[in-house]
Amino acid sequence: QVQLVESGGGLVQPGGSLRLSCAASGSIFSIDAVGWYRQVPGKQRELVASIVSGGSTNYADSVKGRFTISGDNAKNTVYLQMNSLKPEDTAVYYCNALVRRHATDYRRSYWGQGTQVTVSS
Repeated sequence: QVQLVESGGGLVQPGGSLRLSCAASGSIFSIDAVGWYRQVPGKQRELVASIVSGGSTNYADSVKGRFTISGDNAKNTVYLQMNSLKPEDTAVYYCNALVRRHATDYRRSYWGQGTQVTVSS
């Protein structure tokens, strides 16, 4: 089994910064891609940023220039550095990973439990 654990959420003032972490553990052969999503009550979960194993990244227009996704392969951890935070960034943030548990495995999707980010003065 594979577990994803997010951390780093909290309360921050507008204009502030937070860094979220998503640590993967368990039976992992490779992590092919990781995405950070966010969700507010009553709305669909939306993709904020993603990174693939080759290092390519992608961002939602609403966070371009403010958020940066990066990974540490040795630690099986992906980070989301969030700068210039706005009240509309308030949400529960989830990470999702596409993982192969062995060399001939198919990509399996795993979700973390989520971490709350609140941007408020």
